Order: sequence, then structure tokens, then C-alpha cells
Amino acid sequence: MSKIKKDDNFYLIDGSGYIFRAYYALPPLTRKSDGLPVGAVSGFCNMLFKLLEDAKSKDNKDKPSHFAVIFDSARKNFRNEIYSEYKGNRSDAPDDLIPQFDYIRKSVLAFNLPSIELINYEADDLIATYVEQILEKGAKATIVSSDKDLMQLYRKNVRIYDPMKNKFINEEDVQNKFGVEARKVIDVQALAGDSTDNVPGVPGIGVKTAAELIKEYGNLENLLKNATKIKQNKRRETLIENKDKAIISKKLVTLKKDVPVKNKIEEFKLKEIDKQKLYNFLREMEFNRLLSSAISTYGETDFLKSKNKNTDEKNNAKITKENYHLIKNEVELQKWLKAAEDKGEFAIDTETNSLDAHQAKLVGISISHTIGKGCYIPTGHKNFKNLDEKKILKILKPYLEDKSIKKIGQNIKFDYIIFNKRGIDINSLEDTMLMSYVLDAGKNRHNMDTLAEIHLGHKTIQFKDLVGTGKKQINFSEVDVNIAKDYAAEDADITYRLYKNFLKSLKEENLLNIYEIFEKPLVKILAKMEIEGIKLDEKSLKNLSSKFEKKIKSLEQKIFKLSKKEFNIGSTKQLGEIMYNDLKIASLKKTKKGSFATSASVLEDLAFKGYDFPKLVLEWRQTSKLKNTYSDTLPEHINKNTKRIHTSFLLAATTTGRLASSDPNLQNIPIKTEEGKDIRRAFIAEKNKKLISADYNQIEMRILADLADVKELKKAFNNNDDIHSLTASQVFGTEINKVDPDMRRKAKAINFGIIYGISQYGLAKQINVSNVEAEEFLNSYFLKFPEIKEYMSETIKFCRKSGFVNNIFGRKTHITGINDKNFNVRNFQERAAINAPIQGSASEIMRMAMIRLDDEISDKKNNNLKMLLQIHDELIFEVEEKNIINSSKIIKKIMTSVKDSNLHSFSIPLLVDINSGDNWGQLH
Repeated sequence: MSKIKKDDNFYLIDGSGYIFRAYYALPPLTRKSDGLPVGAVSGFCNMLFKLLEDAKSKDNKDKPSHFAVIFDSARKNFRNEIYSEYKGNRSDAPDDLIPQFDYIRKSVLAFNLPSIELINYEADDLIATYVEQILEKGAKATIVSSDKDLMQLYRKNVRIYDPMKNKFINEEDVQNKFGVEARKVIDVQALAGDSTDNVPGVPGIGVKTAAELIKEYGNLENLLKNATKIKQNKRRETLIENKDKAIISKKLVTLKKDVPVKNKIEEFKLKEIDKQKLYNFLREMEFNRLLSSAISTYGETDFLKSKNKNTDEKNNAKITKENYHLIKNEVELQKWLKAAEDKGEFAIDTETNSLDAHQAKLVGISISHTIGKGCYIPTGHKNFKNLDEKKILKILKPYLEDKSIKKIGQNIKFDYIIFNKRGIDINSLEDTMLMSYVLDAGKNRHNMDTLAEIHLGHKTIQFKDLVGTGKKQINFSEVDVNIAKDYAAEDADITYRLYKNFLKSLKEENLLNIYEIFEKPLVKILAKMEIEGIKLDEKSLKNLSSKFEKKIKSLEQKIFKLSKKEFNIGSTKQLGEIMYNDLKIASLKKTKKGSFATSASVLEDLAFKGYDFPKLVLEWRQTSKLKNTYSDTLPEHINKNTKRIHTSFLLAATTTGRLASSDPNLQNIPIKTEEGKDIRRAFIAEKNKKLISADYNQIEMRILADLADVKELKKAFNNNDDIHSLTASQVFGTEINKVDPDMRRKAKAINFGIIYGISQYGLAKQINVSNVEAEEFLNSYFLKFPEIKEYMSETIKFCRKSGFVNNIFGRKTHITGINDKNFNVRNFQERAAINAPIQGSASEIMRMAMIRLDDEISDKKNNNLKMLLQIHDELIFEVEEKNIINSSKIIKKIMTSVKDSNLHSFSIPLLVDINSGDNWGQLH
């Protein structure tokens, strides 16, 4: 170990503080493709990366020579032995944060930094101890934390950097915070206490009064010694009465400087980044943006260049710009297309001025038919002599429509819509995004940049590097045509290379059928649905916004009447003050960050106990969300030309095969509330037409019964019995005709909860019973349906061994954390493993139904029937009013016929609920 020098600067990072800052700074639902929540890990890594780079920048005169990230080891520590209630009012960490702790510690090691913690001690105590050791060696320390408790360590050669405020703390800041110099901070804290950490302090004495007293008497001990001399009666009495609390509080707030640490400060020497270790971790976590920044900062690794040594060398030949060509005339294009025709396949990619395929203008087209070669056809660049778009499309049309030539794309649905809008119907589609999805669902994302790096060891030209970002961002049509040529031709070249690799892998892993049967046909079907769109009643939504606005105002008045004052209901701080301090409807509850706990779950618990205030706030939040997310926003998505909205269906967005949608997202419109139905009523049929809804009835429960061969459930489904009443009679040991609504509600929660691997704690919260009762319900459930318990155990066992699960048709979902050492991560992934085969099978059934329906609809006899939307287990159609009965029969017949196929034959029937009406709301 190197000797410590006087000019060495030790950066000590409060890792635990960083975790919660990272968690609350990013959307809580940030997840990996396998469903693992990673928002806090992502935020933590980004902050650590930025801190490292800022600290090492030329502008920083005090660059770090040593660096360590320090964590709390557990909730309880030696302070709980002094005062059992220490931090007793803090709630448990959020469920989606718990699995992330272990990955955050791994991230520190990935950055080649020491990760320090010690059982029974807080991070602050370790930092205080290390500061003492550093100063003894004559070096300097820089503490990186927003924790006010660490201000007591401020002195000469000890700096404190607050990352929240992006500034170094000085003596004036300490004075403003505590009213005294740093060395007396603990005395003020001992008197004032700390509600966040449940440090009692002396009742009635705040920071300001405490500072006055310490300034007058020097320290806490002298103050208590002379408490009888204080003139103010109330102050004197409370100090004398609460002397013990003050002494205990000082012990609690004083940071230990003699912790028996195991890691020596010499070990904190800042090392070079281990690029391979860091990049592997960032890839595993799917932090592609940070990975790109890291590679830009630290450079590529030899590993990246040789990653695919086992694949064909030809396919992975070095990617260069040398054989990328700019097409300058129609003759050159004809030569490229003739060569593609001879090959029988080519990759194609469109460049546009917008991501909205329904309104985008064509800027250029790129083609590749040979590894390493690509061309670009400019049609819409500014300040350039483009080729005539109409003439180019006329030349391309026969090749794109030729069924004997494969057209390969990355997310080719977008390109299909672009060409369809221009009178070209592409045939024989192949999609590398979907091939990757079939091969690696749950392992990584499927965008081109990620796939190129994983499978070809190549870092692509970044779109933002061409167009810029923010206010200075330009349109692709403004990009210099030669730069655009390299970017676009590279896309086509990489797509062609990926296709060759993936085709080989699909065959080797026996997954080609999944791709051919369930993925490829959906591209055209979904594209046609997107192009068709659905009509929206803009006037209805405008009236709905007014209705919501009135309801919001009415709720506000009711809330203000209870609170006896007006406040910003959207402010968690103000809401918390009203709820806990003014109304006192619950004992004080705070988040890890120290703010008032006002989450939906907290409010729901209080509303369930009979309090009107939280019930009204929940209603206010829900109505405000509906107004902002739907009634105000949906009209913005109406296409000016078609007067309809055209959502985009996402084929590779989930791990199980379920479809998603965006711009707008129609999957999350509430279905059970009246307001949600009001929003659905705004989706209407054209004049003289009707909407038809076809909804699979309890499809996931039917799949579970079939998959696990649950005899009682299969019998019930075959007899068309009420499955939830049956479950209630089994679990509660009563006759089926004596099952009351509450029993059925609880049974329904268990049935659907089982599909998602619900725990006793989750069930207890959902149906408002104790954990013991919930456990009894689940035990009784498994006793009556032992096949389900066996299915769950066998599925987890198989997944632990193989790293993936299969649905009934053979599709794989990779569950990467099933063997993780962290219990919470492992538990989360076990639930995912249980659910994936069920949800994945349901999505496959829906896909087969859509494919068969499209075949039927494409028949000229039924071309008036249009498939518009796919939402969860439901399909929405539009049809001429006179054909409702006939169309409904066709839809029901086809959707139920999916029960039997060459891939799987169900032992129980599939039921479909059919409804029709003038709007979507009428269909439920």
C-alpha cells in the first residue's frame, strides 16, 4: 500500500444517503426488461459516475487521491441499545427498493471503488472514524453528503460537499442551520432532538432556542448543571424534567470516531476504472445510456471487439464506412435492387423527419444486401439535390411487394407504415427486433444500439450526435447528406448482420416456430390496426374535462372545510403537515427521505379506517390524474387528416409476449370506475357503424388450471361454474350457495394473486386482513388445490436450474435473478417465474386469435369488419351496423377455436364475452 501524503484528499461518500436520493429522484417504476426495479440503481450509478468525473476534472483543484463509498449496515445499531426507540418511527424501505440494495453495492465494486460497511454502525460513524484517521496522517477529507448530522465534523482540512445543493458547506452554512459553530452542533441537536431519527431532545426547545442556550452556557453539560439559574420558568422546568432525555440525545447524535473499522484508509487509493468489469455490469443492468457515456469517457475494451468470436467471422467483419454509398441516380439504385433480388433478401430502413409514422415525411431510405455494404437514397434533405421521391418509390414498389424477396428491418412495423402511406404494401417481412425478443426476452433490451454492441461488438453512430439535443436539436432532414449516409447505411448493414446471426440462433435453440407463428404475422396486423385508428369524440372529452374540473373544485372545498385552511393538495409537504400536525388523524409517519408519508397506500389505510380526509384526497388525486392524463391529453393525439387517434402497439416491450401501447397508452384507462367508463365513452364508432368488444373470460385462471392440471378448477370451468365462489367455498369450508360477497371478493383476490405469485403480506394488504389470516387463507387454498402449489414449486426449481421458463407454446422468458444471493431479488424473480408461463400463454392465445381473425377479415366477404385495438384480454372492432350479429358470431367462433391448435390443445373451454355499442364505454 502506498504511503499517505499531506496533499492527499480522501473523498468519503455517504452511500446510504445517495441511495434514497437516487430512489426518489427517478420514476419508481424504472425496470429492467425482466421486470426487476432498477430506478435507484440507475440513479445511484449516474450520480457516482458524475461525481467521479467532476472530482477528476481539470477545474477541481482538490482532486481525490482516495475514494470510498460508505453504507449503513442495517436499521438497528448500537444506538438502539442506548435508546430502543431510535429511528423507531421510520417505515420500512419501499418494496421496489429492497431488491436494489445489493445491486447498488455491486455497482460500487463495478466502478472499482471500495464499498464499506460494518454491522452495528451507521455510515456516519464510519465516516467520522475515517476522518479522524485521515487527519492524523496529515491528509484532507472531503465528505460527500446532504446529511446535516455530518456538519459536526466540519473543521480545518475537512470539507463537506452537498450534492443536493451542488455546493461545499462552509462555516456560515453551519451557523445558519444550527446557530452555532460546528464543534457545538451536537449540543444543539441534543436539545432540539430530531423527529426524523426519533431523537427525543427536550420538549418545547427548538434549534433557535437551543443555539441561544449553548451560546450562553458553552455546552450541554454546563447548561444542565446550571439549569436552575434559568429565568424563564417553562424553559427551566422542562430542562430539569428532561435532563435524562437531553443526555441520551447527545449520545445518540454524537458520531463515534473510534469505530473498529476493518478497512484501512490506504485501501481507498483511487484506482483506474476496470472497463470490462464496469461495462459488463452496466450491460447486465441495461443502463445503455450510461454505458454509452462510460465508453465515450473511458474508451472501448478489447472484449467488445472479440465478444462474438464464436459467430461467423463474415457476419462480424469489422464495420466501417468504406463500402457505404450515396445513391446519386436511378440507375445506381436499379443495380443495388437487382443485386438484392439475386440474393433474395435485403435489409431496409427509412429515415424520416418524425417518429410519428402516420404524419412523418420521408427523408431517405437505406438498403443492405451484403455484409459490410450499404447504400443511402436521399429524398428529403434540405439544401441538397435529392432524388425524386415518387420516382424512387415507383422503382422500389415491385421489389418491396415481391413475396419471393425477404425485406429485413429493425422494428419494421414503422417502415411498413411509412411505405403503406405511400401506396406500397411490403411483403415477406423479417424483423431483427422480434428475433432478438424471441431469443432473449428478459435478458436485454432489443433496440439496435444494444443489439449491435452485444452481438457485433460495435458502438453505433448515435442519432443525437447527428441532430444534437435540447433547443439546438435539428431535424434529420437538416443533417449533411454525407453524414446521414454513413448513419443510415450503417443501420441497414447492422440489421442485415443481426438477421444472419439471429436466424442461425433461432434454429439452434428450436425457437424459429415461435418467431414465425407468433411474431412475424403480428407486424402487418398491428400496422393495419394503427393505420386504421379509432375515432374520438373531442367534444365529449372537453365536456368531461369540465366535469372533472368541477369535481376537483368540489373536492377541494370539502378538503379545505375539513382542514380549516386552504393549501396545495398536490404538495406532499403541505398535505403531510395538515394530516399529521393539524388534524392529527394518524401518528407521525415519514419516508426514508424524512418527508411526510402521504403515498396512496398510506392514504388508503387511513381511509379504510373511516377517515374522510384521506378518502377525499385520494378521490382528488384520481380525478386530477384522469383529467391530466386522458380528457385533457387524448385530443392532442387526434390526427388532423384522419380525425382519429392512432396508438402505437409495442411488440417487444414486455418479457412475456404481452402487447403494450404508446402515444397514447390505452392500456391503463381505468375500467372499474365510473370516470374510467366516461373516458371510454369518448372512443366512438363512425356514423352508421358500431364498436364490438370481444373479451376473453378469466383466461389466465383457465391457463393456470390447464397448465397445472388443477382438477377441481378444470371441472368448474367445464361446468361453467363461478370460479371465485367455488374457491371461496373451498378456502372457507362452506357450501357454495352460502358464499357471501365478502368471501367471494377475498377468493377472487387469492385467485388472481396466485397468478402473480402473491405473498401472505401482499394478500393481507389487498383484502385488509392480518398476515396470520392471509397465511391461513393461502395454506387452505393450496390444501384444496395442491396441483397449483406443485406447479409453483416445479416452475421455480426448473427456472433456478435453466435460468428461464417456457409458456405452453414454447416461448422462453429469461429470469436472470432467480439465483441471486439477495433474498428480496430472488423472491421477486420467483414471482416473475410463476407468472411468466401463465401471462405469456395468454398473450400467445390472443396473438393466434388476432392472426386467425385477420385472415377472416381480409376475406372480401368480411372486409367491412375492422380490428382497431388490443387491450389486455380484449379486442375492439368497428363494423357496419347491419353486420353486427354476423360479425359477432365470426369473432366469437374464431376466438374460442384457438383452444385447439397444432401447438397445444386445451382441456377446458375458452369463453369470450361479446358486446356492441356506439362507444367503448357501452361495451362494458
